[in-house]
Amino acid sequence: MRIWAYTIVLLLGLCPVAVAGVDSDPAALMKGLKTGGHILMIRHALAPGSGDPASFQIGDCSTQRNLDDRGRDQARAIGDWLRSKGINSARVYSSQWCRCLETAKLLQMGPVAELPALNSFYELTQNREPNLKALRNFIGQQPLDGKLIILVSHLVTISAMADEVVSSGEGVLLKLIPAAKYEVMGRLNFDR
Repeated sequence: MRIWAYTIVLLLGLCPVAVAGVDSDPAALMKGLKTGGHILMIRHALAPGSGDPASFQIGDCSTQRNLDDRGRDQARAIGDWLRSKGINSARVYSSQWCRCLETAKLLQMGPVAELPALNSFYELTQNREPNLKALRNFIGQQPLDGKLIILVSHLVTISAMADEVVSSGEGVLLKLIPAAKYEVMGRLNFDR
């Protein structure tokens, strides 16, 4: 039933995404990373547990679920992987959650800007639609030939935007297309 509803939405042009298929050619993904008009959405690196404590506050990492040492190593390794593929810098945006901000900074791909539209709505379900609308608007304003954009976010955000379930430290590559839309090019596992 879900696939039919999704197909109808796409056919009517109500959704700004086209799904190219998850079995994308690795060479095409590498080319996309290096050419303009692409967005790499990365789920934050390993942060043990799920959700956040009831006392959660943006800006206070002591109230949040954070990266552990494995997560920090994973974030650094993603940045190393990107550099090994010839990507030395990008425009980097992050959710305001500490685990995302730390992941984004440890990539060492450039200055990190907070983008509230990337914030999690896992426990704040009332923020789902406003966040997604703001994120789609942000994506729709990006140049079709601009520098690679890296968005560090959460499972729920990436799943909603790309219809992909990614593990911590995995990514999805999006290609910007005309009319403020994007196409899902495929998933990236940075261990390969």
